[in-house]
Amino acid sequence: GTGGGWDFALPWTEKFKVYIPYHPGWGGSADDTSMTTVQDYVMHYLELFDLMKLKKVSLVGFSMGGWFASTFATQHSDRLERLVLVAPAGLRDKAHPTADIFRIKPEELAPHLAENLAALGPPPDPNDVDFVVNSYREATSFARIAWERIYDVKLPKYLHRISVPTLFVWGKQDKIVPEAQSATWTKLVKGSKLKTFSPAGHLVLNEKPDAVKAIRDFLAV
Repeated sequence: GTGGGWDFALPWTEKFKVYIPYHPGWGGSADDTSMTTVQDYVMHYLELFDLMKLKKVSLVGFSMGGWFASTFATQHSDRLERLVLVAPAGLRDKAHPTADIFRIKPEELAPHLAENLAALGPPPDPNDVDFVVNSYREATSFARIAWERIYDVKLPKYLHRISVPTLFVWGKQDKIVPEAQSATWTKLVKGSKLKTFSPAGHLVLNEKPDAVKAIRDFLAV
């Protein structure tokens, strides 16, 4: 969800113009019940980049956004300068499966997301109606594409088409998308690099300023 905010990205603005759009159905963006596949989001962002006249961008995708970004890159590497995938969802790894978010109880979610719970900020007020409603709304948007499975069986077949410098970033203690999946990703995305951080969970960018700096340095090359 979007509850954690985006303050972690502030250091990137020292070198780049940074856009952080809310996906349709998340945060301040309107709902769109027709968005039912990852491909719908790929096309959404292709059209957004065209409308904004962004001919080439460096793309950073985290978790579900990493699934979107990696799929976008298999089809539109010509629109990218560089690619960063932070604990991306999207691959099936039988030995190290991605957690089923829909099975995690709300009170158990925070320890799944971070090793250092202080990095998450103050816990949400369970009586905050706006927070509860928005969380349900975002979960519904997520369910439209990931209720059946949080991976694409065909994605591995096409990851070789990513033809831009690519960096993977992972928290070693990630309980949502295990860091062990990085071995498969880096094998399939030729020439890609991996940086891991410990102790850090799924929200590695919130927990580790060094991870944010590593991304900035990679994009600045």
